[in-house]
Amino acid sequence: MDRRTKYTQKIIRDTLIDLLSEKDINKITVSEICEIADINRATFYRYYLDVYDLLEQIEQDFSEELKEAYTNEVITVYTVSNFAKALLKVFVENKKLVTILFNNKTTTNFLDGILEIVYQTCKEKWEQDLPGIPQEDIEYASIFLFNGALGVINFWVKNDFDKDVDEISKIIEQLAYFGLKKYIYKY
Repeated sequence: MDRRTKYTQKIIRDTLIDLLSEKDINKITVSEICEIADINRATFYRYYLDVYDLLEQIEQDFSEELKEAYTNEVITVYTVSNFAKALLKVFVENKKLVTILFNNKTTTNFLDGILEIVYQTCKEKWEQDLPGIPQEDIEYASIFLFNGALGVINFWVKNDFDKDVDEISKIIEQLAYFGLKKYIYKY
């Protein structure tokens, strides 16, 4: 992809993200994006079918970025904390997008993409460390871990990323490994 194409797509995507911070996706039009991005409709349609396709591609690209971050991160010791840190760094780099995706009710693909990353990583690690573990146990455990971590991340996002990545990843790890009882009653 050439530089001009990348730049045009970035402008279109940034415009949608800015608009999503102001209103719901169903109130955003291609004409509005084109006017703000200073492009014509033909340029928009060269890359995207409609506003929903644009949002879906943004979500897919973000999910890919999360997968690459974990894959490319040099992690010598696998822990929930190290795994969370790799993903949360990408969240911090994309604060505006993450805030919108977590607050937007039409972003189920985004959350499904994150679930797939967590599921595959946990499955591979647990199958390696615990040969013979039943598939159903892996599925229950990864769903539990994902939903708990998602709740913590959602709270963190709603509080404007008030803690650093290390703190949040430690909280997720403590809750994942030790549960509520040890986390709440540690004082």
